[in-house]
Amino acid sequence: MSSKEKSFKILFITDNFPPEVNAPATRTFEHCKEWVKRGAEVTVITCAPNFPHGKVFEGYRNKIYQTEVIDEIRVVRVWSYISANKGFAKRVLDYISFAHSAFWAGLFQKADIIIATSPQFFTTWAGFALSKVKRKPWIFELRDLWPESIKTVGAMKQGYAIEWLEKIELFLYRESDKVVAVTDAFKENLISRGINPGNIEVVTNGSNMELFYPREKDPDIMKRYSLEGHFVVGYIGTHGMAHNLGFIVKALKRVDENQNFKFLFIGDGAMKEKVVRQAKELNLKNAIFLDPIAKEDVPRYLSCLDVSLAPLKKSDTFKTVIPSKIFEASAMLKPTLLGVEGEAQRIIESYGAGLCFEPENEKDFVEKLYMLKEDKALYSKAQEGCGKLAEDFDRKRLAGKMYDILQNTINDK
Repeated sequence: MSSKEKSFKILFITDNFPPEVNAPATRTFEHCKEWVKRGAEVTVITCAPNFPHGKVFEGYRNKIYQTEVIDEIRVVRVWSYISANKGFAKRVLDYISFAHSAFWAGLFQKADIIIATSPQFFTTWAGFALSKVKRKPWIFELRDLWPESIKTVGAMKQGYAIEWLEKIELFLYRESDKVVAVTDAFKENLISRGINPGNIEVVTNGSNMELFYPREKDPDIMKRYSLEGHFVVGYIGTHGMAHNLGFIVKALKRVDENQNFKFLFIGDGAMKEKVVRQAKELNLKNAIFLDPIAKEDVPRYLSCLDVSLAPLKKSDTFKTVIPSKIFEASAMLKPTLLGVEGEAQRIIESYGAGLCFEPENEKDFVEKLYMLKEDKALYSKAQEGCGKLAEDFDRKRLAGKMYDILQNTINDK
């Protein structure tokens, strides 16, 4: 641990923060908690919690400026135009309004270093502007290759607007004091586009080993959803355009209902209604759709799974992505059935922490699913791999790595 005499002030700008439970909120919160323990003073600028429904959570209001303290982290919540996680134009207005409010709120916060995280992309604009006004170093935390990813899901087509945004993207990479990418593939992408490799660090997502650890299946959940005696496969997370859950639901028609499978889909997002409707049209008897759950409840539901699903659309863009759910599942010794090519596939296969199927290939998906269910030796070996993966991607260690990057960036300025 760093001593208190090395303390410094961190200003972190993020569109998502607890009580929201998506991956950006979780990573930021867990990192900030560790930095506070190391002696840093952390202020987070965010908005009223509303993801993914676009409805402000109970107990909060969408006010111009409000503050609270969560686990010794000072949280400043600012006004933004709030919309559900659907409809491109409204979401962009949401993002831009938050960046604008975050900038003005940031002017009144003390900081030795500024971090702005993507997604969403416009948050980094606020980080850049504040660094210039305050004359402090800033970190671009790269969680998503935006705007490339919005082309991949079909939200925008290549054209003048995309080209303009890509120029701004490259400008911000170059202007940041450091880019902290969450995957090696993101770093390779930036280097191929002319960004100085010496300016890029990689701090992957990881497992919160205090929250996610092996445990018995939760008896209440098992009983509530009649899961006893079934091989339970689950997806816990955002039901978005990128996750292609419609493909999974369609593939389930190939699964023999007499083979004692149960499929849990837990969460919400832009595609939730469509996926639920699709399952009804296919008359699936073995699929259960549940509302989002609190982060602290995720381990209880994960405990009931035999396999965790992690699919994405088939795209070269997503070869650079590592779904954070593979770390949480691995920490609980739950093998992952991964539908992602590239870096995530390399991780799962190198540790043997599950099986990978070709994205959007129904036959391959079903074959790998049956392998995990029927091959007991394979399944046991996958659990061993999960343990090794989780240990190597312990989020506390990774938070410490990023803390050192922040400290060195301040010292080098």
